[in-house]
Amino acid sequence: MAGHSQFKNIMHRKGRQDAVRSKMFSKLGREITVAAKQGLPDPTMNARLRLAIQNAKAQSMPKDNIERAIKKAAGADSENYDEVRYEGYGPGGVAVIVEALTDNRNRTASNVRAAFTKSGGALGETGSVGFMFSRVGEIVYKLTVGDADAVMEAAIEAGAEDVLSDEEGHVILCAFEDLGEVSKALEAALGEAESIKAVWKPQTSAPVDEEKAQSVLRLISTLEDDDDVQNVYANFEVSEEVMAKLSV
Repeated sequence: MAGHSQFKNIMHRKGRQDAVRSKMFSKLGREITVAAKQGLPDPTMNARLRLAIQNAKAQSMPKDNIERAIKKAAGADSENYDEVRYEGYGPGGVAVIVEALTDNRNRTASNVRAAFTKSGGALGETGSVGFMFSRVGEIVYKLTVGDADAVMEAAIEAGAEDVLSDEEGHVILCAFEDLGEVSKALEAALGEAESIKAVWKPQTSAPVDEEKAQSVLRLISTLEDDDDVQNVYANFEVSEEVMAKLSV
């Protein structure tokens, strides 16, 4: 097991749910606002907005919050957010990609750089680690939609490239450019997904021991706590033994 999803599982077990939920709603709302501002405010005519709303609903974001985020895009005083990607190396040479939506590039860059430096890592130039990742589509379903064989069959029919099923659920991967078509076909076969988004998938992994893994987790936690940061991806890998210790 490796990288971002592993970290999220650990954090889920460790709690902080109220604070995490509030911050998550804020970030989902920001994505909805940006999507609505860049295209039409009608999700049927705006694919990015449609996915943003679907992901917000999957996380039980209240309908009022969603509508408020859409209306915010049309307001004369609405903030202008820039999409920025940061890349760097964390502890143990782990490659890290940070995606942000910010109304102040200087503030966000300073915060991200400080997080890397404090962890013993270093923020690099755009492209410094991006070549170690592939941009792919990720569609997540809960276990309740069916067993691994049924989901695999539906994924193949939909044109997906890979399926990862475990006790947490089903993660279906497809080519980035096919995300819209594959997700639509899967919805017809399996119902509404828990989340649909483009992600950075590591092509290679960096094995780390328990000490380095803890440092990487602290770095990711610090980054994800930043209001401007939307997503964090890392290519670290730990053994099952270390994973068990980190999950205690």
